[in-house]
Amino acid sequence: MEHNRKIKKNVLLIGFMGAGKTSVGRKLSWKLRIPVEDTDKLIEQKAGKSISEIFATEGEEAFRRMETEELQEICSRSYSRILSVGGGTPVREENRKLLKKCGTVVYLRVKPETVWERLKEDTTRPLLNCEDPLAKIKELMAARKEAYESCADVILDVDEMSVDDCASSLAQWLEENA
Repeated sequence: MEHNRKIKKNVLLIGFMGAGKTSVGRKLSWKLRIPVEDTDKLIEQKAGKSISEIFATEGEEAFRRMETEELQEICSRSYSRILSVGGGTPVREENRKLLKKCGTVVYLRVKPETVWERLKEDTTRPLLNCEDPLAKIKELMAARKEAYESCADVILDVDEMSVDDCASSLAQWLEENA
């Protein structure tokens, strides 16, 4: 498979938590034979604590600054990779500009009910530790919709797709549009 020779810049996966960015990123990495990185994991490694701990001890704004710093660093690198970013990353205008500058932005769009179904047992999501998580998901998704759509080069509706199907569709699209 020679896909990686055609991809000249990074592929950035954006979307709400639970959309499948990390899973699709891993599968796409395998299909395209280029490395994958996850900004949340990179931030956790640098901070020496989990995202939940960062939210609890330093607050959401500190975490959002860390995301911006991570994007700046990633965009300065010269090699191609797939990058899965945190669900809130595109909310900051500065981050949207960095994402667009850094490569091809793919929005994995998902419905609130799908997110809730996928994450209802996940206790590691600080923004969902509330009385009515589905209502919170709907509220956050509505607030982020414009940010996601405004920086996306391609939008893929993933509710009914397997990880394999998502990665295959993206690989094909990237091959045709790289």
